[in-house]
Amino acid sequence: MFAAAAEQDIQVAQNIGFGIVAAIMIFAALKVVTSKNVVHAALSLVAVMSGAAAQYLLLSAEFVAVTQVLVYVGAVMVLFLFGVMLTRAKLGRETDLNNRGYKMAVPVALLMLGVMSWVLIDGFEDTRLPEDRGQVPLIAVSDSIFKPYLLPFWALSFVLLAAVIGAIVLARKD
Repeated sequence: MFAAAAEQDIQVAQNIGFGIVAAIMIFAALKVVTSKNVVHAALSLVAVMSGAAAQYLLLSAEFVAVTQVLVYVGAVMVLFLFGVMLTRAKLGRETDLNNRGYKMAVPVALLMLGVMSWVLIDGFEDTRLPEDRGQVPLIAVSDSIFKPYLLPFWALSFVLLAAVIGAIVLARKD
């Protein structure tokens, strides 16, 4: 009886943690798209990606969380910031970045949110997680991530390398 109460307390704590991290991620995602400073937008994107890693930790997927931090928060964001710095993007507020289509974008975004929510709720309505969620071997997790997607992973690394080389070529003085 005591073990069941402790398990229920852990689930409540996980739900509270999920809510807090999700709220931070939503706030940071809004800052990504509303920030007028490119560096601030990139830092907000780091907060969103770190929040995804925190969600993986709440799911007891430590390997995936560490991979998220190393690959996305570490490598991709550093590459993004180097690209911004090498292309001599203006630091500070940009006045000419306003898009006049935002009045149409808000209802379309809300419609898409509603449709995606309806599809997800309808598709997974009766689905339950298995009660016995034993430990999954680390090699099985890494193989499921990198084995079928190794070629696209390499292709992405070459695309990012080309982006850095392009930024260096654009930034260098003639």
